[in-house]
Amino acid sequence: MKIILLTGILIMTAFLLYGTPGFHTCASVKKQETVVLLHGLARSSKAMNKLEKKLTAEGYTVINHDYPSTSATIEKLTADIFQSLEPQICPAARVHFVTHSMGGIILREYLEDHDLPNLGRVVMLAPPSRGSEVTDKLGGVFLYQWINGPAGNQLGTNGHPLRLKAPEFELGIVAGDRSINPILSMLIPGPDDGKVALARVKPAAYTDYLQLHTTHATMMWNRTVIEQTVLFLESGRFTAGQSSCSIEHPPTKQPPGGPA
Repeated sequence: MKIILLTGILIMTAFLLYGTPGFHTCASVKKQETVVLLHGLARSSKAMNKLEKKLTAEGYTVINHDYPSTSATIEKLTADIFQSLEPQICPAARVHFVTHSMGGIILREYLEDHDLPNLGRVVMLAPPSRGSEVTDKLGGVFLYQWINGPAGNQLGTNGHPLRLKAPEFELGIVAGDRSINPILSMLIPGPDDGKVALARVKPAAYTDYLQLHTTHATMMWNRTVIEQTVLFLESGRFTAGQSSCSIEHPPTKQPPGGPA
């Protein structure tokens, strides 16, 4: 009798500490939520590796999607990307997106004509939401076209991003106000991140806005950017973690229903 009782106690202890085989405890799986990472123009999925590592450690299922950003137009890239992604994201309980630069335009292009009922929150890092003067002034130059491809030529201040509808989802925008490219910054009026003017980062509607002293090219590796990205996916808000942060909470700019 004592042996049976002792065995029962040991089994119960193991169940409480480790769970049953095949059963995930809260410590091992977050919420069965997926995060898709979309890199920017002339980059690869390697640019999002630090974000991938952090989000995976937070318990998310992460899809760091690589695509040939300079090979086609925004429309063609979008169709190809989501043809590959749909079988992975449609069955997910909830799918979030973190994008860098043109990756944000790719996502908005897809949502123009597609509904994602399981869409969660979105963080866009330095999106050219209102285009960039760099494309305006260099778009006709062969070297620019060769480096950036057809999609790069669609990112002017009267280009493709301006024709997209206002976002209707929970959206956090992160902008940088530091440039390490003085030549391109000379082409951009006002403060910029080396590729996009601060004045052109915000779309017509968004949930929260965060400005940091970081650059367009390295933003996705910045520790504060990564921390704030995780926070927005969790709560739908950024918070100022240090004095270099500038936070804007526009109550009239939230998508219908506001953040959860």
